Amino acid sequence: MSGGRGTVTSDVTGARPGRRAPDRPGAAARLRAPLATRGRALHAGAWWLWALGLATAASRTTNPLLLGLLIGVAGYVVAARRSDAPWARSYGAFVKLGLVVLAIRLVFAFVLGSPVPGTHILVTLPEVPLPDWARGVRIGGRVTAEGMLFALYDGLKLATLLICVGAANALANPARLLKSLPGALYEAGVAVVVAMTFAPNLVADVQRLRAARRLRGRADRGVKALLQVGLPVLEGALERSVALAAAMDARGYGRTAQVPRAVRHTTTALTLGGLLGICAGTYGLLAAQGAGYGLPVLAAGLAAALTGLWLGGRRSVRTRYRPDRWGVRAWLVAGSGVAVAALMIWAGSYAPAALHPPAVPLTAPELPLWPALSVLAGLIPAFVAPVPANSPAKPAKPEKAAKPETQRPQRPKDPQDPKDPQNLKERTT
Repeated sequence: MSGGRGTVTSDVTGARPGRRAPDRPGAAARLRAPLATRGRALHAGAWWLWALGLATAASRTTNPLLLGLLIGVAGYVVAARRSDAPWARSYGAFVKLGLVVLAIRLVFAFVLGSPVPGTHILVTLPEVPLPDWARGVRIGGRVTAEGMLFALYDGLKLATLLICVGAANALANPARLLKSLPGALYEAGVAVVVAMTFAPNLVADVQRLRAARRLRGRADRGVKALLQVGLPVLEGALERSVALAAAMDARGYGRTAQVPRAVRHTTTALTLGGLLGICAGTYGLLAAQGAGYGLPVLAAGLAAALTGLWLGGRRSVRTRYRPDRWGVRAWLVAGSGVAVAALMIWAGSYAPAALHPPAVPLTAPELPLWPALSVLAGLIPAFVAPVPANSPAKPAKPEKAAKPETQRPQRPKDPQDPKDPQNLKERTT
């Protein structure tokens, strides 16, 4: 209400004059991904399950459009949810490695030929005669468009697999992944994590040394610069190895509890047998001929491996401080990757020609609708995974309302103030 002099104004919210009503988060703010903190960070295993799901989907098709879509999904999620940690910078190196693999596959098909027959001859190279024991191998000869197209499809699939693995390396924290391993696999997990962090640390060292050379006004490209950077990189790797060995020894690496011999043998047999069953079942699921026995063998291998890990955990005497939680967001991230793999495997039963476009005869590949939509399910982590604190994709904060401008009360003039221009004028007259 408003009135004349001495009236008080109030708004419909009932807030007091001069005070802003508290902001209430809307539905969009509640659905927005939270900021990743120590307690709300996504489980590292969820990122690996998501990436392995994309890699499984890539292994089931040679369609370049679907493979390009998988690469785009992985790249978008990495750009939206990676941090500026050293291991997060390795994604570009894996992309370059995938391009190198693709180029090598094309060069081999160009020089050594391709098993795919073709009628569209691009060029005829001089053929090198080989002895009888090398029958079936040729160097040079006719280079056909069908053979090069088949090599392009095959090399692009290998490059996509590498890029999916690189996405997992860029998103998952290796230290937190090691922290989540079962006690029976801790010692082997240390070796695996150290091997996984070698490539990211190597890339970080090369970038750091190249930046130092640029600051000193030296060339950072070329063979000579690469040789001069190689020695400091090896020295840094050796220093990290020594520091890691000292840290592992200080933390009691390799110490185990007293367990009976029969339990140790049973644990070893169950773990190794289970891992072999998992490998055989996974191969059966990935191969086109083993879909019938792949799932039962995989289930039996998982059961044996979990039993062996449970028994082997009794030998471990280490404890966990603040273990990572597998929450709802971790289930969504891992489930999106598993869903992409399952839908792509199912698509092989009703659209095999769309997943594997033929190289003979030469035809343009088509983008199948339902497999493409299933690949887009891999974008879910870009919206539900917590945003890293040092990521450019931080959640937007609500803008604060501007405070009303208030005028400061003026001090009454002092008739004896010598700095007042009016008093100075009267004094001079």
